[in-house]
Amino acid sequence: MKRRRIVLIGYGAIAADLAARLLAAREPAYDLAVLLGAASPSRERVPFGCALLSDIEGVAAFAPDLVVEAAGHGAIRAHGPACLGLGLPLLVSSIGALHDETLLAQLTDAARAGGGRILLPSGALGALDYVRAVSRAADLALRYESRKPPAAWKDELARLGHDAEHLDSAVTLFTGDARAAAAAYPQNLNVAAALALAGPGFSGVEVAVVCDPAAAGNTHIVEAKSALGTMRIEIANRPSPANPKTSWIVGASLMAAIDQFFSPIQML
Repeated sequence: MKRRRIVLIGYGAIAADLAARLLAAREPAYDLAVLLGAASPSRERVPFGCALLSDIEGVAAFAPDLVVEAAGHGAIRAHGPACLGLGLPLLVSSIGALHDETLLAQLTDAARAGGGRILLPSGALGALDYVRAVSRAADLALRYESRKPPAAWKDELARLGHDAEHLDSAVTLFTGDARAAAAAYPQNLNVAAALALAGPGFSGVEVAVVCDPAAAGNTHIVEAKSALGTMRIEIANRPSPANPKTSWIVGASLMAAIDQFFSPIQML
């Protein structure tokens, strides 16, 4: 089977997890490159055998089959339009960045003009297929609740006068719609943005963010009600060992999305 060529944008906890999975894959096998700034300290951690790129010209020369962003909102703004303009498919990990209507329009225009595609993984969540199916229901009510342990919210708790090490009860950090949630928590609320894009839009998703010392992990609760039926799911993901704000499953989700992208059989 033909080897596939992938460029990773960034090399933090998610990208490192994904790179390990890709390098271990055998069918298909992958050739990897990592796009990082010339002065980025992360360059020292990139595994042997991965090409190091510094700019979009290097990406074009590498000629990837797929580009995967795993570096945050700034990386989407900096590199997304150029990659799409080259006609490259772009798998976006930091879906929360798309709450910015100007950025979303810019990416969409670049994809249309250059022939690229914007691909959105399910990430830490499930049931996006159901949300897509009910998205046009006129009476749809969609609610998302994020519950994470105090280790994920140390800075936020400190600003509110709470001690993360001695929190006795749950603290609600945010209530509002998905657009405000994604803007307020760019490292945490990609799930809310994914629900919005799959479903009724950013203003149509009610969001609550709760810090809960009793949380079994990074817990996501989604409730959907419409004339078509009701759905409630609860997923408790283990936090990433490298970053408690991120669910460990995100790297596996990106790998699954890549498998689907290259598979002759796709589940939509």
